[in-house]
Amino acid sequence: MQPGAARSLASAARPRPAPAVPATRPRTEGDWFLLPAPRPAAPVRLFCFPHAGGDATAFTPLARHLAPAAEVWALRPPARGGRSRDPMPAGFADLVEAVAGALAPHLGPGHRAAFYGQSFGALLAYEVARALPADRRPELVVVAGAPCPAEWTERESKDLDAAELLRLTGLEELVRADPELVELALGGIRTDLAVSATYRYRPHAPIGSALYALAGADDPMLATTDLTGWAAHTRGAFGHRVLPGGHLLATVDRPGPVDLLSTLLSTLPTTKEQPSW
Repeated sequence: MQPGAARSLASAARPRPAPAVPATRPRTEGDWFLLPAPRPAAPVRLFCFPHAGGDATAFTPLARHLAPAAEVWALRPPARGGRSRDPMPAGFADLVEAVAGALAPHLGPGHRAAFYGQSFGALLAYEVARALPADRRPELVVVAGAPCPAEWTERESKDLDAAELLRLTGLEELVRADPELVELALGGIRTDLAVSATYRYRPHAPIGSALYALAGADDPMLATTDLTGWAAHTRGAFGHRVLPGGHLLATVDRPGPVDLLSTLLSTLPTTKEQPSW
């Protein structure tokens, strides 16, 4: 592949079924990661980045269904769940730096890695991949439910409605019966929206990792499901697909794009060549 040119791929290979594997006991790795279903023998670590207001537990069903193709390491953002007393960095750039620092020791030679992020988590996954040293970047970054960085809308936190976002993500139905859960969810969303409002896109060299963009066909939050804008942000292979679903593909009550992720991860080459989806 010529440097600076992304390979446009219409679609990945036909997905293969990925039945759930009985889960082992969840564990945490430091402050930043939850392993919902530890599989140390898995060939790839899939680091998952939750949506605004989301927590690592959102990826528990995904972790169980992806085994043994990958071991899921889900990001535990500050200011929620088991880290409710830890302050969230005030700016997006500070959050990127903190996450990259926590990730770096778990990447590099001997640890094949891929990233999967949803919505706010998709932007964070991409920017963290870009911030990492070249020898510690993931082989693949999968972004779901998000416009590319160049199209990310600059917004002021005061203009964002956490309650509306909770409804549009489809999570309101999961928490509405418990007022305490509703307040916790809204608090996490407000925190992350304030951070996301500080994001400013600046042109930069594209990353060398392969990049795959996803969208739900019924996503009410994307202005368009045309994901080709992401192609300019990688020098590696690029693919995209629109799947059935709404804004969030993986949640606490559904595993998300298991078949597609299994296919993408299983087709990663064992050399530095780019995948041929």
